[in-house]
Amino acid sequence: MSIPILAPGLEPCTPLRRGDTFFSLSQRFNVPLDAILAANPGVDPNNLQIGQLVCIPGAPPTPPPGVCPGFFYVIQPGDTFFGLSQRFNVPLDAILAANPGVDPQQLQIGQTVCIPTAPPPVPECPGFIYTIKAGDTLYSLARQFGVTVKAIQDVNPGIDPRHLAIGQKICIPKRRCPEGTFVYVVKSGDTLSAIARRYKTTVQAIVKVNPGIDPDKLAIGQEICVPIVP
Repeated sequence: MSIPILAPGLEPCTPLRRGDTFFSLSQRFNVPLDAILAANPGVDPNNLQIGQLVCIPGAPPTPPPGVCPGFFYVIQPGDTFFGLSQRFNVPLDAILAANPGVDPQQLQIGQTVCIPTAPPPVPECPGFIYTIKAGDTLYSLARQFGVTVKAIQDVNPGIDPRHLAIGQKICIPKRRCPEGTFVYVVKSGDTLSAIARRYKTTVQAIVKVNPGIDPDKLAIGQEICVPIVP
């Protein structure tokens, strides 16, 4: 049972969930109903709103489980992991790694999270680093880059495929090209048409040996297969 802190010197507070009442809160946190009423003057117990902050007196705050390699922070209105990474000059990936199980898309006001002071060591990537964009999933990335979802998970230990965060950096492993093609590493300014002209092939031929590739979204460092033209 965890009750987040709003600020030093204030009673621990918690955002209301669907179905919460002062009576149910008193039972959940083993605090007398009168004490909750006294700690929340001006709050109408008959008109509680989902997400409304209610203070629970006498209940000690409990930080998230595990060791935080930095300090604990209480989520405030408007906070995002990306915004916190910029405010505290900590890589977004380091914050995500320090808060396993926390959904960055559903942060709650008053929620306690860990802000690491030093990023964890980054394992070597046997491929290239890709920055997550809106709409990305491991399945779509696997199709786009010609690898499997399992291969992506294997080189990104601890990644949560259900909660990819925009701006998160992940490793895309090297791919194997079929016989009669070679691996080409995309460089800045490359397009499929330019690559096709350079190696005397066609865009259609490149797309055929790279199923799922998006010609308009080539990433620097991405590996594609290019047909060998005799």
